[in-house]
Amino acid sequence: MGLRKKGTKNPPVLSQEFILQNHADLVSCVGMFFVLGLMFEGTAEVSIVFLTLQHSVVVPAEELATGSKTLYHYGVKDLATVFFYMLVVIIIHATIQEYVLDKISRRMQFTKAKQNKFNESGQFSVFYIVSCIWGTIILMSENCLSDPTLLWRTHSHTMMTFQMKFFYISQLAYWFHGFPELYFQRIRKQDIPSQLIYIGLHLFHITGAYLLYLNHLGLLLLVLHYFVELISHLCDVFYFSDEKYQKGVSLWTIVFVLGRLTTLVVSLVTVGLHLVVSHSRDGDTDSISGNVNVLAAEIAVLSSSCTIQAYITWTLLTVWLQRWLEDSNLQASSLKKKKPMIKGRSSRKGTENGVETANRVDAPPKRKEKTS
Repeated sequence: MGLRKKGTKNPPVLSQEFILQNHADLVSCVGMFFVLGLMFEGTAEVSIVFLTLQHSVVVPAEELATGSKTLYHYGVKDLATVFFYMLVVIIIHATIQEYVLDKISRRMQFTKAKQNKFNESGQFSVFYIVSCIWGTIILMSENCLSDPTLLWRTHSHTMMTFQMKFFYISQLAYWFHGFPELYFQRIRKQDIPSQLIYIGLHLFHITGAYLLYLNHLGLLLLVLHYFVELISHLCDVFYFSDEKYQKGVSLWTIVFVLGRLTTLVVSLVTVGLHLVVSHSRDGDTDSISGNVNVLAAEIAVLSSSCTIQAYITWTLLTVWLQRWLEDSNLQASSLKKKKPMIKGRSSRKGTENGVETANRVDAPPKRKEKTS
């Protein structure tokens, strides 16, 4: 795969610069080993664990009205699948960066700071668009939008469909790929802690929804969250391309507030109704069985959702406060520069040798007398 960036100098093989410039090619070679393993009988079983979804169960037709169906649950082998698709995400990330974002950056001639922000917003925009469309299709196909009771109704089994499990595996692979990308993209040391918190929060909540079988609720909340983040990064992309699109920031503010409120309402309603249904059936089970009916577990889910919303809102308010202070300081400094200039002009116009001349009419100049 021709993902190598052309440079004026060829760095030494296996040096740090060589790895950074050719990381997509190196990762694709590692992924090809798993694909080539399917060709041999001795390694096919190992390769299948990395390439396909594991822990499948065929549910007989007697238990389902639609006939027999293959469903999935989670297990240890999912770690191998997440690792392989993390390699795929790294390759896709490098492809988008080189063939799309880098070409736009060269045309727009961004500064170093703007180019880094543009690359980050561009990568996230692509991911959020795909995730929102994919998640909405899954919600529609599993009737979650037409029958919202699926969000809190206790299921008779603790299984996932193929598309639901593959969505969560892909989400985990994407956010895990963020850790090596911190090295590949040469992120500054002062920016690494905030990036780690951002990635860790997403992994924590996606993993929690996946392990506790809160698949439909987690998917709905992810779609809402990704939509708000998509508006944010699209506003940044348009602002970097042309500053006249700065009005889009106000649009993102409205969508941000509505998105956070909707997320909190959905979390409260779902957890509350789930508790009512579970206690009415007297079917409190442990979290291992998949039906999260334990009061402590559901309080933890609700607290986690409220905590992430509070953290994101606090981060936004901090950014707004910093921008407001910067704008006020710039305005104050510009006013201080203008005041001395105005005073200097008025003093020159209103006085002459210490005497006011604003209302004085100057005498006409004397004519020179002609000498014969």
